[in-house]
Amino acid sequence: MAYGTSAREVVNALKDVDFPATKDELVEAASKASGGSEEVVAALRAIPPDEYANKEEVARSVRVDPASDLGLSPAQRAEQARKGGRPGQSQHLRDAPKPPIEEELDR
Repeated sequence: MAYGTSAREVVNALKDVDFPATKDELVEAASKASGGSEEVVAALRAIPPDEYANKEEVARSVRVDPASDLGLSPAQRAEQARKGGRPGQSQHLRDAPKPPIEEELDR
């Protein structure tokens, strides 16, 4: 399956959205935004009809290339595999916090 957008493009198209926001509000905002390409709007139309608390939730719900630009470490990807997400949510879209050692190294 070919993916036409990245998580970063979706988040950029939603920079003026007030959260929480519904799927319909997100699609409308992206279609009006200067950064909202047809691919971004199509990706948002494919997300579950839910209310989203922030851009990160939207980015995790949009179907994008697993290696696009989420920048996760191997440890975070392993945590995604162990952890459940929303029903129907792909493994690579599940929330994965940084392991304690990576947080320590970032300080």
